[in-house]
Amino acid sequence: MLVLMLAQAAALSPDLAIGRWQTESRHGIVEIARCAAGLCGTLVASDGLRSNPDLRDSKNRDPALRQRNLRGLPMLQGFRWQDGAWSGGRLYNPEDGGTYSGTLTILGPDRLRLRGCIVWPLCKSQTWSRVR
Repeated sequence: MLVLMLAQAAALSPDLAIGRWQTESRHGIVEIARCAAGLCGTLVASDGLRSNPDLRDSKNRDPALRQRNLRGLPMLQGFRWQDGAWSGGRLYNPEDGGTYSGTLTILGPDRLRLRGCIVWPLCKSQTWSRVR
């Protein structure tokens, strides 16, 4: 069984991460695309943006960035494909204004797991679903 699961994971293309993904919280939609040699992702929709399209990044830890519009905000940056996952990236969480180190693992054509860490083992994971 383990061999079969490893074979399935190895068969998943890194490009399966490209597309629009539903987050676990606030019905966020993040669009993941190729950027330079890796991946990046921007926020395109959320409950907050649906009710206020001019919503700002008010919780950002850097006061100079608190006037940025949340729509189009870079949330994933610098991810590189390595050992079957996208890793080495930075995740921005507009809910707390923090930036975390992260990995993105493709679980299948329509699911991926995003894991952000302050420092290991202080991590949190979410499973995102593809938006069709």
